[in-house]
Amino acid sequence: MASIHGNKSTVPAVIVITALILCGCAACLNSEKATELEAIQVKEYSGERLSSINDFHENSIKGAQYIDPATYRLKVIGLAAQPLSYTYAEIINKYKSYTKPVTLDCVEGWSVKILWEGLLIKDLLNEAGVLPTANTVIFHAYDGYTTSLPLKYVLDNNILLAYKMNGVTIPPARGYPFQLVAEQKWGYKWIKWVTQIELSDDLDYKGYWEKAGYSNDAGLEKPFFDR
Repeated sequence: MASIHGNKSTVPAVIVITALILCGCAACLNSEKATELEAIQVKEYSGERLSSINDFHENSIKGAQYIDPATYRLKVIGLAAQPLSYTYAEIINKYKSYTKPVTLDCVEGWSVKILWEGLLIKDLLNEAGVLPTANTVIFHAYDGYTTSLPLKYVLDNNILLAYKMNGVTIPPARGYPFQLVAEQKWGYKWIKWVTQIELSDDLDYKGYWEKAGYSNDAGLEKPFFDR
């Protein structure tokens, strides 16, 4: 092997090779940001088979909504001591995330079991400060859809506001940036594209489908249509 001191032409080469070894070889040659690859869905969780994101049926009132994260704001309004307004990134980075496998049952006769990941709605509400007169949570969507749930249900059941499903970011067709995981409720309570969470004292508030005669309770153990 040629000596460093005996052959001046080998000195730069040796320095370059040494530098590559110390900094991880190819990483030093390419300082560009890594290309993001397509995320892969989780198919099983704790030994249980999960449904695919593609197993959902499109039945929203105005079709898939496409929301710009740069201008999006999630707001907590109404009977709150301190109303909130956060960007998508602020929500993701500020609140602790939780995962839970939950089945969505649609009144059309189909169901999907998904591993949901998101924040607890009660964490948002606790920060906003729920006023004593509040008893209902009204959810508003980007497409104008609304629905409501009792405040006690939201607080007692660790209800998620999800931003991932099966390990991947919720796609626009499925509700990006946030979908409500209204477990043990019929699918019309699982509002997508959530933009506002309103604390209210209106126990009888009726959302889009509830005004059409669907049960406001929406419990899976009961008929979904009020007769």
